[in-house]
Amino acid sequence: MRTGDGPEQGRSARLGRANADDLARKCEPRVPVTGRHVDGFPSAVLLAESATAGLIVIGSRVTGRLLGLLVSSAGVELSANALCPVVVVRPGDDALAGSRVVIGYDGSPAAGAAVDFGLAYADRHDLPARIVAVLDGEDDDHDLLAGIRAHAQAGRAELIEADGHPSELLLEWSADAQLLVVGSRGRGGFAGLLLGSVSQTMLHQAPCPVAVIPQAALEGPA
Repeated sequence: MRTGDGPEQGRSARLGRANADDLARKCEPRVPVTGRHVDGFPSAVLLAESATAGLIVIGSRVTGRLLGLLVSSAGVELSANALCPVVVVRPGDDALAGSRVVIGYDGSPAAGAAVDFGLAYADRHDLPARIVAVLDGEDDDHDLLAGIRAHAQAGRAELIEADGHPSELLLEWSADAQLLVVGSRGRGGFAGLLLGSVSQTMLHQAPCPVAVIPQAALEGPA
């Protein structure tokens, strides 16, 4: 949705920002909150903001009864292209319902960053962490497990080594998660795809908020 297309839309946008500011202050009074009204399409505005942001948090939307809860186009675009990690919260997600942080790991650089992000979140919120390493029966499975075990902080997390489809395994092992963290595209993804099929499935179907580490966040501004 564009804002600023007319006086009524502008007033509505400013009111929405003010309401959001008030809600944020009520949720966590200790965190400083500032608000700003920016004209433009949400994905373009937030992509620009991601160049200096430490984290972007975006809600999702309901698209219809038959389709269920799906992530908006802005959420998908940000998860693929933002210059910082992105957290997507679907309607109905209760951030306090889960009891742990679950991290998907496949040996890719983005998955390594997901481990860093997930363990740091678990530390801040005093939550146990679970790393799900998805094996595919290939010769490099040993290297995959050696890589995660060599991570400086991974020893503090529960390590699950599982064979099967990555999406199904992550959905299963994140059933009790407060946050699921994944990379935007795994080591087996097609080079032209910025958001892999596993991360897309997690955005649409995970039972909790999902944090995605975009490849662009690792590479930095062009």
